[in-house]
Amino acid sequence: MNKVIALTPAQHTAAQHLSEAIQRGEIFSLSGEPGSGKSTVLRHIQTSAGGAYAGARSFMATLSRHHPRAIEEAFLDWIEAPLAHHDLLLVDDLHLIVRVAEACVYPRANLLDLALNALIGETLARGKRLLFAFSGDAPAPVRRYAHAVRIATFAPADYEAVCRAYLPGDTAGQLDYGKIHRFAPMLSAQQLKNSSLWLREETSLSTDRFLDYLTEQDLISNVEIEEVAPVSWSDLKGVDDVIEALEAKIALPFENDALTAELQLKPKRGVLLAGPPGTGKTTIGRALAHRLKSKFFLIDGTMVAGTSDFYGQVSRVFEAAQNNAPSIIFIDDADVIFENENHFGFHRYLLTMLDGLKSKSAERVCVMMTAMNPASLPPPVLRSGRIELWLETRLPDRCSRAMILRELLASAPPLIAAVDAGAIAAESDGLTGADLKSVAEDAKLLLAHDKASGKPLQSIESYFRDAIATVRNHRRTYARKKPLALAQIRFGFPAVPESVR
Repeated sequence: MNKVIALTPAQHTAAQHLSEAIQRGEIFSLSGEPGSGKSTVLRHIQTSAGGAYAGARSFMATLSRHHPRAIEEAFLDWIEAPLAHHDLLLVDDLHLIVRVAEACVYPRANLLDLALNALIGETLARGKRLLFAFSGDAPAPVRRYAHAVRIATFAPADYEAVCRAYLPGDTAGQLDYGKIHRFAPMLSAQQLKNSSLWLREETSLSTDRFLDYLTEQDLISNVEIEEVAPVSWSDLKGVDDVIEALEAKIALPFENDALTAELQLKPKRGVLLAGPPGTGKTTIGRALAHRLKSKFFLIDGTMVAGTSDFYGQVSRVFEAAQNNAPSIIFIDDADVIFENENHFGFHRYLLTMLDGLKSKSAERVCVMMTAMNPASLPPPVLRSGRIELWLETRLPDRCSRAMILRELLASAPPLIAAVDAGAIAAESDGLTGADLKSVAEDAKLLLAHDKASGKPLQSIESYFRDAIATVRNHRRTYARKKPLALAQIRFGFPAVPESVR
């Protein structure tokens, strides 16, 4: 659709600043995120102030007449021809040309800066005017000479302006743009346009349906939800205080738009989940992944610290989380990642990322870490202000173990389900929920072996006791040093206990 749309408020402000600057200066720049409408603003300027427009397509036509390694010569030819006949030239997509010229395989490094310097000098000498549009950082010559204008991050009014241009009027009037903006505050004009065009034929379009579409198309977690075992808070036993804290301080600011807007709620910026293996830390992550879907981003052992692309992967996760805030970055087994890192580079990098989340654009990103042994985490990571919520997952008590067993056995064959869950719970002190699941499976296998071998069957409780003994023997054989309890760690101080130095 080649429909010309009115500028959004952010685009209009940028266009107004540029129009005023053009009356007074000679070199200008317009920057903004990809899809923010830079080309739209340039076309608006061209309509009001005249001049010629030079875009990527015309550059490719010029480049086709040059050697592929003569980008600079093609660039100068591309600019000089229209500039000779117009007093104002609007140059779009400069960052795309710069990206090619700065690629590691391009043999003429930094030569494009020389071409830009020559072009700007010639423009000034001839009393002409140049306006460059780009995403990211400006090339050095443009930074030195240009009056800079940036398209601001879109507000709800910008969302409404784009959607009203492509949705029927009555449909557009039904949407809550404040809610859409709170859910996805970094959408571009192009994403909003695509969403509106796709949904425009739906006769009963609602805000919730619009958000569902954004979740499906534009908000991209690095977790395949279909591959994550479905779990919920009800799968966690004996940690009611942890669940209550997560509900109040993480889930509520994500899910209750009305209260979040009314009270300006923000999720906690840093959360530590600490506890022995098998006590539900990763289960909490899985539950959050299903609950928050595209708002959940994972860093785990599959990203190996010290590998060539590790920091790039982490950086992309943080960038995606900020673009999709409110969101959670879940760092699973953080103590293991830190143990395996080379020269402690990751924790310094993480500190930079955590401190960067203080900015307004990233304040709704929560970084949640799990650790078996908090003492192995670098003390600066635990400093007050970076970790704002401390939670401890514990071994289930007798009552919780009985509840876990009953749930595990609810759908078991009658012969297995007949076990006295209370009695087994009393004999399984120190076992985790994961241990109990293993016990139930091993008891079935032991029973099946006796049946297959023709041996006399024991009581079902005996098979469970044998399975419990096996779990405990494995622990004694392969036990690691016992992690320190959360209460033993001196959070907020640079020192750590001598036993872990």
